[in-house]
Amino acid sequence: MNTMRTALLMAAMTALLGVCGYLIGGQGVMLFALAFAGISNMIAFWNADKIVLRMHNAKQVDQHSAPQLYNTVAELAKRADLPMPKVYIIDTEQPNAFATGRNPDNAAVAATSGLIRLLSPEELAGVMAHELAHAKNRDTLTMTVTATIAGAVSALGSMAMFGSLFGGNRNSPLGGLGALIVMLVGPIAAAMVQMAISRTREYSADRMGGEICGNPLWLASALGKLHAGAARIDNEAAERNPATAHMFIINPLHARRMDGLFTTHPATENRIAALQELAREMGVGSPSQRASAPRVQPTRKSRIPVTEKRGPWGR
Repeated sequence: MNTMRTALLMAAMTALLGVCGYLIGGQGVMLFALAFAGISNMIAFWNADKIVLRMHNAKQVDQHSAPQLYNTVAELAKRADLPMPKVYIIDTEQPNAFATGRNPDNAAVAATSGLIRLLSPEELAGVMAHELAHAKNRDTLTMTVTATIAGAVSALGSMAMFGSLFGGNRNSPLGGLGALIVMLVGPIAAAMVQMAISRTREYSADRMGGEICGNPLWLASALGKLHAGAARIDNEAAERNPATAHMFIINPLHARRMDGLFTTHPATENRIAALQELAREMGVGSPSQRASAPRVQPTRKSRIPVTEKRGPWGR
């Protein structure tokens, strides 16, 4: 369902690009904007892992320096049939995590020191499974293509603005009105579709992450704690680089309660509800365990009981 939704949104974004190009000058203008945005985004895509890890001052760790985190990721990667990604820790108190890398062979996962201290081993497994799901789904590639098209639409908006200032847009079938529509509506519509795709990919990673770790309630419990932590604790590196906010499992800039049109993350309550439904589909846990899944509020200790299927992250 989420894959189909992503495909439809990508098609809508492509159609938007075509309409904007037509309105201000035809196919040639549209292809120029697409090529310009594509080149800049492919450069960023190829070096995205190094850039974002450096932005957040992430430090690579191994089995000796961070055994719990490293061994958890190693076991989950094996379950997901993925190559072992590089593992990083970010020294910040805000509990959060993200994945990066242009494909599964070049993937990296990062967790903050605040997350490692806050979560139980089971919740940590749920979060890392979510991040590995992003790598398995090649979400970095999906979001790069989306950003390329959105960037092309924005470039067309800029071209329309300058064309209006200097008397251009003669090739537009609607004249100045077409340029005005592209300039005002195009970038906003592109941003809305881009963020909708981001929210869809989060739901997909939640579902696959719950399947990888074997208990969606572990991830549901973690999301409740991370939501409260992100709302309470600042992440200075993320504040300096807000363009990377969509990469985190929870928005590091603020905690939102609604699936707004301009939010990169779904509402945490909705994500928890979807994971609880997945747990019921998988037959995980007893009714009392499902009832105790967390609400979006700060907690100090996981309320999800440990099941018999523990893996290396069990106590």
